[in-house]
Amino acid sequence: MTDYLQVSVAYVGERGQVLRAIEVARGTRLEEALHQSGVLERFPEIDLARNKVGVFGKLAKLDQVLEDGDRIEIYRPLIADPKAARKRRAAGAG
Repeated sequence: MTDYLQVSVAYVGERGQVLRAIEVARGTRLEEALHQSGVLERFPEIDLARNKVGVFGKLAKLDQVLEDGDRIEIYRPLIADPKAARKRRAAGAG
């Protein structure tokens, strides 16, 4: 067992996208890894108080301890309510 883990950070924004692999110390929390990755500096529109985060598509808390191989994902806020958008599309198709 090593003292370090390999994790990645993924984000798709309006100004580009990133998938960055980083090495973090065992016991590192999700928020710490985000800061270490440099993604927050590259994409200043990310607000951890507003943007949700997850690991492999499952919502996660910023204080979650990471495991080797985890992929941290930063989600953008929804622009439109998905249910309302489906209703509009269905109404237009009928």
